Amino acid sequence: MMNVTLLCVGRLREEYFSAACKEYEKRLKGFCRFETVIIEPERLPAEPSEKEILSALKKEGEELLKKIPAGAFVTALCVEGKQFSSEKLARLLEELPSRGCGNVAFIIGSSFGLSEEVKNAAQLRLSMSEMTFPHQLARVMLTEQLYRSFAIINNRKYHK
Repeated sequence: MMNVTLLCVGRLREEYFSAACKEYEKRLKGFCRFETVIIEPERLPAEPSEKEILSALKKEGEELLKKIPAGAFVTALCVEGKQFSSEKLARLLEELPSRGCGNVAFIIGSSFGLSEEVKNAAQLRLSMSEMTFPHQLARVMLTEQLYRSFAIINNRKYHK
Protein backbone atom coordinates (compact mmCIF):
# COMPACT_ATOMS: atom_id res chain seq x y z
CA MET A 1 0.00 0.00 0.00
CA MET A 2 1.36 3.41 -0.99
CA ASN A 3 2.30 6.01 1.62
CA VAL A 4 1.00 9.49 0.80
CA THR A 5 2.16 12.44 2.87
CA LEU A 6 0.66 15.89 2.57
CA LEU A 7 3.03 18.53 3.93
CA CYS A 8 1.37 21.89 4.60
CA VAL A 9 2.33 25.26 5.97
CA GLY A 10 -0.33 26.39 8.42
CA ARG A 11 -3.54 24.93 9.77
CA LEU A 12 -6.98 25.14 8.23
CA ARG A 13 -8.86 27.93 9.99
CA GLU A 14 -12.31 27.38 8.55
CA GLU A 15 -14.28 24.41 9.93
CA TYR A 16 -15.91 23.67 6.57
CA PHE A 17 -12.49 23.29 4.88
CA SER A 18 -11.31 21.11 7.76
CA ALA A 19 -14.45 18.93 7.58
CA ALA A 20 -14.03 18.45 3.83
CA CYS A 21 -10.37 17.44 4.23
CA LYS A 22 -11.24 15.01 7.03
CA GLU A 23 -13.88 13.37 4.83
CA TYR A 24 -11.47 12.82 1.92
CA GLU A 25 -8.71 11.70 4.28
CA LYS A 26 -11.11 9.11 5.72
CA ARG A 27 -11.96 7.89 2.22
CA LEU A 28 -8.28 7.73 1.25
CA LYS A 29 -7.51 5.32 4.11
CA GLY A 30 -9.02 2.52 2.01
CA PHE A 31 -6.47 3.08 -0.76
CA CYS A 32 -3.26 4.28 0.90
CA ARG A 33 -1.61 5.20 4.16
CA PHE A 34 -2.36 8.93 4.26
CA GLU A 35 -0.81 11.44 6.64
CA THR A 36 -1.01 15.23 6.86
CA VAL A 37 2.01 16.97 8.39
CA ILE A 38 1.62 20.62 9.29
CA ILE A 39 4.40 23.07 9.97
CA GLU A 40 3.74 26.44 11.53
CA PRO A 41 4.05 29.45 9.23
CA GLU A 42 6.59 32.14 9.98
CA ARG A 43 5.07 35.24 11.50
CA LEU A 44 5.06 38.22 9.18
CA PRO A 45 3.88 41.81 9.58
CA ALA A 46 0.58 42.86 7.99
CA GLU A 47 2.39 44.26 4.96
CA PRO A 48 5.64 42.31 4.68
CA SER A 49 8.47 43.39 2.43
CA GLU A 50 9.76 41.11 -0.32
CA LYS A 51 12.85 40.42 1.83
CA GLU A 52 10.68 39.42 4.81
CA ILE A 53 8.60 37.11 2.62
CA LEU A 54 11.68 35.44 1.13
CA SER A 55 13.16 34.96 4.60
CA ALA A 56 9.92 33.37 5.83
CA LEU A 57 9.73 31.09 2.79
CA LYS A 58 13.32 29.98 3.35
CA LYS A 59 12.66 29.09 7.02
CA GLU A 60 9.40 27.31 6.17
CA GLY A 61 11.18 25.50 3.35
CA GLU A 62 13.88 24.22 5.68
CA GLU A 63 11.20 22.74 7.95
CA LEU A 64 9.28 21.23 5.03
CA LEU A 65 12.42 19.60 3.60
CA LYS A 66 13.12 17.95 6.97
CA LYS A 67 9.66 16.35 6.95
CA ILE A 68 9.81 14.74 3.49
CA PRO A 69 9.81 10.93 3.91
CA ALA A 70 12.99 9.24 2.71
CA GLY A 71 12.82 8.17 -0.91
CA ALA A 72 9.53 9.93 -1.56
CA PHE A 73 8.44 11.19 -4.95
CA VAL A 74 7.97 14.88 -4.16
CA THR A 75 5.35 17.10 -5.76
CA ALA A 76 5.36 20.83 -4.99
CA LEU A 77 2.13 22.71 -5.57
CA CYS A 78 2.98 26.03 -7.19
CA VAL A 79 1.44 28.41 -9.70
CA GLU A 80 4.15 27.82 -12.29
CA GLY A 81 3.68 24.05 -12.19
CA LYS A 82 2.18 21.75 -14.78
CA GLN A 83 -1.55 21.16 -14.83
CA PHE A 84 -2.74 17.55 -14.81
CA SER A 85 -6.11 16.05 -15.54
CA SER A 86 -7.52 13.72 -12.88
CA GLU A 87 -6.72 10.78 -15.14
CA LYS A 88 -3.10 11.88 -15.59
CA LEU A 89 -2.60 12.25 -11.84
CA ALA A 90 -4.11 8.78 -11.38
CA ARG A 91 -1.70 7.31 -13.95
CA LEU A 92 1.25 8.92 -12.18
CA LEU A 93 0.19 7.52 -8.80
CA GLU A 94 -0.41 4.12 -10.36
CA GLU A 95 3.01 3.91 -12.00
CA LEU A 96 5.15 5.23 -9.13
CA PRO A 97 5.38 1.91 -7.24
CA SER A 98 6.76 0.21 -10.37
CA ARG A 99 9.46 2.92 -10.41
CA GLY A 100 10.37 2.02 -6.83
CA CYS A 101 8.45 4.91 -5.22
CA GLY A 102 6.20 3.64 -2.47
CA ASN A 103 6.24 7.04 -0.76
CA VAL A 104 4.70 10.16 -2.28
CA ALA A 105 4.82 13.62 -0.74
CA PHE A 106 2.74 16.61 -1.81
CA ILE A 107 3.78 20.02 -0.49
CA ILE A 108 1.51 23.03 -0.09
CA GLY A 109 3.25 26.20 1.06
CA SER A 110 1.89 29.31 2.68
CA SER A 111 -0.20 31.90 0.85
CA PHE A 112 3.15 33.33 -0.29
CA GLY A 113 4.12 30.01 -1.88
CA LEU A 114 7.20 27.84 -1.48
CA SER A 115 10.92 28.53 -1.36
CA GLU A 116 13.03 27.78 -4.42
CA GLU A 117 14.81 25.09 -2.36
CA VAL A 118 11.55 23.19 -1.89
CA LYS A 119 10.58 23.58 -5.54
CA ASN A 120 14.02 22.36 -6.61
CA ALA A 121 13.73 19.31 -4.33
CA ALA A 122 10.51 18.28 -6.08
CA GLN A 123 10.40 15.84 -8.99
CA LEU A 124 7.15 17.50 -10.08
CA ARG A 125 5.77 21.02 -9.85
CA LEU A 126 1.99 20.86 -10.00
CA SER A 127 -0.51 23.67 -10.51
CA MET A 128 -4.14 23.14 -9.58
CA SER A 129 -5.44 25.69 -12.08
CA GLU A 130 -4.71 28.98 -13.79
CA MET A 131 -7.51 30.44 -11.69
CA THR A 132 -6.92 31.87 -8.24
CA PHE A 133 -8.56 30.12 -5.27
CA PRO A 134 -8.50 30.75 -1.52
CA HIS A 135 -5.24 29.33 -0.20
CA GLN A 136 -6.93 26.98 2.27
CA LEU A 137 -9.06 25.52 -0.52
CA ALA A 138 -5.91 24.06 -2.11
CA ARG A 139 -5.74 21.39 0.60
CA VAL A 140 -9.37 20.41 0.04
CA MET A 141 -8.89 20.32 -3.73
CA LEU A 142 -5.74 18.21 -3.48
CA THR A 143 -7.18 15.66 -1.05
CA GLU A 144 -10.27 15.36 -3.25
CA GLN A 145 -8.12 14.85 -6.35
CA LEU A 146 -6.03 12.23 -4.57
CA TYR A 147 -9.21 10.39 -3.62
CA ARG A 148 -10.50 10.71 -7.20
CA SER A 149 -7.18 9.38 -8.53
CA PHE A 150 -7.32 6.30 -6.33
CA ALA A 151 -10.97 5.80 -7.31
CA ILE A 152 -9.91 5.86 -10.98
CA ILE A 153 -7.06 3.42 -10.33
CA ASN A 154 -9.45 1.06 -8.53
CA ASN A 155 -12.31 1.39 -11.06
CA ARG A 156 -14.69 2.95 -8.53
CA LYS A 157 -17.80 4.84 -9.65
CA TYR A 158 -16.77 8.13 -7.95
CA HIS A 159 -15.02 9.47 -11.06
CA LYS A 160 -17.34 10.28 -13.95
